[in-house]
Amino acid sequence: MSVTILVVEDEPAIQELISYNLKKNGHVPLCAFDAEQAITMVNNVLPDLVLLDWMLPSMSGIEFARRLRREARTKSIPIIMLTARIEEQDKILGLDAGADDYITKPFSPRELIARIKAVLRRRLPEISDEIIEIGGLKLDPTTHRVFVYSADKSTKPTELTLGPTEFRLLHFLMAHKERVHTRAQLLDRVWGDHVFIEDRTVDVHIRRLRKALENVDKDGLVQTVRGTGYRFSVESEIGVE
Repeated sequence: MSVTILVVEDEPAIQELISYNLKKNGHVPLCAFDAEQAITMVNNVLPDLVLLDWMLPSMSGIEFARRLRREARTKSIPIIMLTARIEEQDKILGLDAGADDYITKPFSPRELIARIKAVLRRRLPEISDEIIEIGGLKLDPTTHRVFVYSADKSTKPTELTLGPTEFRLLHFLMAHKERVHTRAQLLDRVWGDHVFIEDRTVDVHIRRLRKALENVDKDGLVQTVRGTGYRFSVESEIGVE
């Protein structure tokens, strides 16, 4: 799945190399030469991941990472720090500032792409292309298809027909199974940070999703947690509708 990656790097040759390899691997790069430019970009479009050079003019990468982590809107964005610093203390400082990974220069494009995939798989499983199988459902992000299996898989699976929003909603919930998400969190992560719609829109699409799942007796997997939000769970618990 294509993801938007903000590259904050003040060396044009390195920035161009990174951007080229991101595009080659199906990602959408946004490029900034300093933290100030990056802040403007983040205010306009929330990236899925930030590749952040340590040594930047004016505000350092460490300072920028700390700023991202302080603000509610950006605190969960995965950050990979890029730097020529190789001392252990520098790595600790970068990780303490909020970086999810730390890559020392020079690095190969293959290593960079592998690290990006690893961080995204760990932090944002809902944007992964990996097939998810839970509770008798099999969701394939690549083909946008969902199949329903019997408990012993002895019969032919039934394909579930979902609208694009219901598919994204189910993918997100399955990727974060057992976790409870508020309506606001679902709007940000499924609809997008800059889509301004009412929280109750989530309820409408949850009902549509449950209706489709009800036809295959799987509607109980999408649960309402009273006073909080929704979750995908194979367990029935008190306080869940």
